[in-house]
Amino acid sequence: MELYMLNRQHGRMILEFVEHGPLLWPSVTEDGVTRLKKYSKLSSAEATQADCVKATNIIFQALPPEIYALVSTHKVAKDLWELIQMLMPGTSLTKQERECKLYDAFDKFTYQKGETLRDFYLRFSLLLNDMNMYNMKLEQFQVNTKFLNTLPPE
Repeated sequence: MELYMLNRQHGRMILEFVEHGPLLWPSVTEDGVTRLKKYSKLSSAEATQADCVKATNIIFQALPPEIYALVSTHKVAKDLWELIQMLMPGTSLTKQERECKLYDAFDKFTYQKGETLRDFYLRFSLLLNDMNMYNMKLEQFQVNTKFLNTLPPE
């Protein structure tokens, strides 16, 4: 795991955070053997702290370098997330708005001049995958009909 982290951008910082993060994982001694406590045996506060560390690490790994440089000193996942939302404003489309846009894209989907059949199929598949992510249901005959009707006459 250490090699994986070191080979990532900002790997040294990620590794240091993992090694010296805000959570000091408690250990237990059983039969003379000391080992780290299992997650299921952590107290509620310790489990919450472990979840916060995990969430923070996941967030850090997904950030572009310029944003990471601004937020890397924050240790609490909630505070980190709020700061990132402020630094990276995006579109705040609701689920319903996204579904409407996807249905509209499906309705307006057409073959583009000079496009290969493979490229056409890939674009169509990506659209269907996006629709599936939102659990948007289309009947198979709708998908087949749309695909066949939008093919160029050749």
